[in-house]
Amino acid sequence: MVHSLGKLLRSLREDKFFLVLLAGLVPLSALAPSSMGAYASLVDWPTIAALTGLLLLTKGIEVSGVLHRLGLALIRLMVTERAAALCLVIAAALLSMVLTNDVALFVVVPLTLGMCRLTKMPATRLIVFEALAVNAGSALTPIGNPQNLFLWQLSKASFGQFVWHMLPLVALMMVALLVLTACTFGRQPVQARDETMIVALDRPLLGVSLALYLPFLVATDLHHVGAAVTALLVAFLVLRPRVVAQLDWGLLLVFILMFIDLRLLVGLAGVREALQHLGLDRSAHLYFAGIGASQIVSNVPAAIALAEYSKDWRVLAYGVNVGGFGFMVGSLANLIALRLSGDRRAWLSFHTYAIPALFVAAAMGYLLLFVR
Repeated sequence: MVHSLGKLLRSLREDKFFLVLLAGLVPLSALAPSSMGAYASLVDWPTIAALTGLLLLTKGIEVSGVLHRLGLALIRLMVTERAAALCLVIAAALLSMVLTNDVALFVVVPLTLGMCRLTKMPATRLIVFEALAVNAGSALTPIGNPQNLFLWQLSKASFGQFVWHMLPLVALMMVALLVLTACTFGRQPVQARDETMIVALDRPLLGVSLALYLPFLVATDLHHVGAAVTALLVAFLVLRPRVVAQLDWGLLLVFILMFIDLRLLVGLAGVREALQHLGLDRSAHLYFAGIGASQIVSNVPAAIALAEYSKDWRVLAYGVNVGGFGFMVGSLANLIALRLSGDRRAWLSFHTYAIPALFVAAAMGYLLLFVR
């Protein structure tokens, strides 16, 4: 326990994003003075609980050794790096349409890391493209990401109407992403390293992790996430305590701190006044405000904040989903992907691709909405 705590503290001291968030809390607290107790109310605890549960389940699957074996099987099927990259990008996008962007990453990223440990494929670059894929794919359906779920409930549109509206944008973004993927990854053969060994499969751990996955998602959807994550913690502490010890508790702290910082920022009187003077009654202004606000506070808070000034869900849905690209804070999925990569310099690679992707996606959305 002491060893795990020391490891966590060392990790946080080296986590630049955590340190930036911590430093930002000082001026934000001065501008919006509040007691420490009030900070807890700024955190979306159901989201933190859901994230904890997903981290536990995916860590259990990873520790069981099944991803190692699955990675070997995929390596035998994938002839080139390009084929492997296209397969992973398409899988991430499709999963995000039905399992949400975050859950898709929790499935695909550990698998990718397992494959890359067995080969010489570039893990960080693959994960960056998977993050772009889930941002694009999840935009299609009302259940693909939290901002869509919010806007779907706000709009009163049917499931089919929402999908039909988002389909042109998603189709264009996916075509562009697949072309970029094909151009970025070469035809180098995918081969397992000589020292590759078959690891032992922990069947009880795998069985429990898989068996609890769907019930946890159902309980979360029914708003019982607190009880569900408590049950998961107890189950893993009894069955395999090392899974709980290996959990990325630092990621949870980053998300808690981010909620506090961003909501303090959005609550500032100057920020509220700035929104009121943006002319959000004009569709083009609303579209670019959705993109811009996502780069500052992430696309879910941006959707919630801008919905107070306009009910044009069609334009807002395009804006905040496009806003998932660009800076890593644009979407929580970006932060999850970069954190799961284990590469502290992954944000550099991410922005190399995500910022140009933002401009391309923004242009596509603008043409679809405003150019006839």
